[in-house]
Amino acid sequence: MHSHSLQPSISLVASATAKTAATAPSQVFDTKAIQKLDSAHYLHPFTDFKDLNEKGARVMIKGDGIYLWDSEGKQILDGMSGLWCVNVGYGRTSIAEAVYQQMNVLPFYNSFFNTTNVPAVQLAAKLVEISPPQFNHVFFTGSGSEGNDTNLRMVRRYWDLLGYQDRHVIISRHNAYHGSTVAGASLGGMSGMHAQGGLPIPGIEHIGQPNYFEAGRGKTEAEFGIEAASWLEQKILEVGPEKVAAFIGEPVQGAGGVIIPPATYWPEIQRICDKYGILLIADEVICGFGRLGTWFGSELMGIKPDLMTFAKGVTSGYIPLGGVMVGDRVADVLIEKGGDFNHGFTYSGHPVACAAALENIRILQEEKLVEKVGNKTGPYLKQQFATLASHPLVGFADSCGFVAGLNLVKEKAEVVHDCVLFDAEQHVGMICRGYMFGNGMIMRAVGDRMIIAPPLCMSIEQIDEMIGLIRLCLDQTLADLQERGWV
Repeated sequence: MHSHSLQPSISLVASATAKTAATAPSQVFDTKAIQKLDSAHYLHPFTDFKDLNEKGARVMIKGDGIYLWDSEGKQILDGMSGLWCVNVGYGRTSIAEAVYQQMNVLPFYNSFFNTTNVPAVQLAAKLVEISPPQFNHVFFTGSGSEGNDTNLRMVRRYWDLLGYQDRHVIISRHNAYHGSTVAGASLGGMSGMHAQGGLPIPGIEHIGQPNYFEAGRGKTEAEFGIEAASWLEQKILEVGPEKVAAFIGEPVQGAGGVIIPPATYWPEIQRICDKYGILLIADEVICGFGRLGTWFGSELMGIKPDLMTFAKGVTSGYIPLGGVMVGDRVADVLIEKGGDFNHGFTYSGHPVACAAALENIRILQEEKLVEKVGNKTGPYLKQQFATLASHPLVGFADSCGFVAGLNLVKEKAEVVHDCVLFDAEQHVGMICRGYMFGNGMIMRAVGDRMIIAPPLCMSIEQIDEMIGLIRLCLDQTLADLQERGWV
């Protein structure tokens, strides 16, 4: 029996409040007690455990629409949709009901041993219906990371079946995120992840990212898009075309800082993949299910991927689920050549997760949230977010659908590449993020780039509210930096 610093018998919930707002939590929580128990037992992802234990975790207790409440009763506008995933917003009771009903009927059964279940079959058919026409098959996983592990295994299996056992190299991009499993983190190009655990594994190569603010000096965005795509061809020739199996990329890089490529980039990537016959993998874990104003980001970018990773928005994060849409080029070979594909997961096609996804997609379709982002709220967000570029701290601001980002700079310039940047050691992005949290706004910092990805159900009025909060926090950050003598 372990000796606990906080006994389980101690209640973490105090008495109900006398008066609360209609949507606010009706209970008061013992924040210190929860934080103490959290520090004693919960190791968080991507976290400095020592640092978190010293300051204590923020305790979230309720969500409704685009808002969250913490254990102190503070209302927060969730500008990141949880973790890029709560597309339909919080508090959708119909998803909870669909999950409850499925749990009562069949809470779990596996998809091994020539077995299936009804929600998995129905969801597979629905995903084929809403996906680009080359996709007629689905491989289910529990997450996007598992989906990209599946891509690596499936791509290599595809080339093996065709008799090209040496064609196993997959090319990705620096600063790309494709998960944190061994294969996913290797496919991604995050230097911090590669610094731990001997990553990347062999057979993975990386090229530069299409970041115009960072690397486009002296070129128009259109020119830079062509140049950035050309790095793929250079890498293919360096490795040897006979060894390259696939290229993987996010239509818009998410965790890398909402890197929106020039319009010329992806069509040129497609041309190069076609020229050398390599497979194209679109990681749609963030961009899928309406995030960019189309069902999948590949449609917006005008490309035809052979494999398409999905997760997050498929259930709006209510239940973990991921997978890979498998294009006919790959599926036909896997099916016709026969033999076991020795890969899969206990929770592949989990009936409860699939029931949640079916209801989530029904909401997206019935409320036309994808079309709304594409035609109304997305363009309005772009217009309003662009006004932040006038702020003294903002050197570059751009958006695409319901993702957006801005760069904090020490000194603005007419040409964005001439902006004077802050020293990385000053952590200005984290200072700004602190003011965001303090004012009830979740906006993520990636270095000195501040990014958002709000729920797709956000209204015009709520966009105005969000932009107002961001501007307030930018003002407070500027005042802070002026006091420090940094600007």
